Amino acid sequence: MEYVRFGQTGIRVSRLCLGGMSFGNGQEWMLELDQARPIINRSLDLGINFFDTANIYSKGRSEQILGEVLDGRRNDVVLASKVNGRMSDAPNDQGLSRLHIMYQIRGTLERLRTDRLDLYQIHRWDYSTSIEETLSVLGDLVRGGRVNYIGASSMFAWQFAKALFTSDKLGLPRFVSMQNHYNLCYREEEREMIPLCKDQGIALIPWSPLAGGFLSGKYRRGAKPDSPRYRTSRLLSRRYFRPEDFDVLEAVEALAKEKDVKPSQISLAWLLHKGVTAPIIGATKVEHVEQAVESLSIKLDDDDVLRIESPYRPRQIEGHE
Repeated sequence: MEYVRFGQTGIRVSRLCLGGMSFGNGQEWMLELDQARPIINRSLDLGINFFDTANIYSKGRSEQILGEVLDGRRNDVVLASKVNGRMSDAPNDQGLSRLHIMYQIRGTLERLRTDRLDLYQIHRWDYSTSIEETLSVLGDLVRGGRVNYIGASSMFAWQFAKALFTSDKLGLPRFVSMQNHYNLCYREEEREMIPLCKDQGIALIPWSPLAGGFLSGKYRRGAKPDSPRYRTSRLLSRRYFRPEDFDVLEAVEALAKEKDVKPSQISLAWLLHKGVTAPIIGATKVEHVEQAVESLSIKLDDDDVLRIESPYRPRQIEGHE
C-alpha cells in the first residue's frame, strides 16, 4: 500500500479509501454486518487505513457497521463521515444548521463507537443555511476535540472558494478536502474545482470513481442494463449510459485487454495518474478491494491516457444533488 499526505494536513492516508455507502440495508445491493465484515477486514489487511461513510447511508446503519467492525482498531484508521441529508420527517432534521449538525454529530460518534471523527464533511451545499453558520459550528467541533479536520463534497467551485474565503476572513478552520464527482465518464471537475483544489492544497477524494459500476465493464452498448444497482438507483441511468459514455468504456476495455487487467483497474489507475489523493471505492465483494489495490501498480503512459480520455465529450453538471 502507498500512503500520501492528506492535503496540507499532517496525516497520511492510503491511496484508496473504502466507502461505506454499500454497507447497510437501504437497497437490495447493500451489505449487512456479516457480509460487510470480511470486506472491511480485508481492506485493513491490505493496508487501507482510510474509511468514509455518512449519517444518511441507510439512516445510520452504515456508520454502525463500520463502528462495530473497527471497534478496537480505531487508532489505526482515518475515519470520515458526512452530514446534511434528511434523517427523519422532522422539519429541522436535515441541512447544515447549527441545530442539525450539533445533534447529528452525537449520533454519528455513538454509531461509530468513537469519541472523535478524523474528517467531518458537509454532504453537499446547503442553500438554506449561511456558510458562516455552518463553518462556525464546525469550528466549535474542531476546538472541542470531537472533529480533527473538516471537508466538503460536490458543489460549484465558486461556493467552495467562498467557503475557503469565509474561513480565512473569520479565523475559522478551513475545509481540507473535497469529495467530488470525478471519473473517466464525468470530467467536468477539471474545469474549475480541481484547479482550485490544487492551488489551495486541498485533498481530492472523488466519489464514484467507477461511475457507479459502469466502468467495471459489466454493461454493454445496446443491451438492456440489468443489475441490482441499476434497478434501484434513479441517478445511475441519468448520469451514465450515453453513447459517449460507451465510447469511453470501450476505450478503457481495449486498453485493459492489452495490459491483461480489468477495466475497473484501468479506471482507478487513471484517477491516481491524475493526482487525486485517494479515490473512494465501493465494494460488495472482497475481490473488489483486492482488484482495487492491484490497480496501484498499473502505470499509464501519455499515449494510454490520450486513448481513454479522447472519447470524452463535455456534459451537464451531475452530482451536486
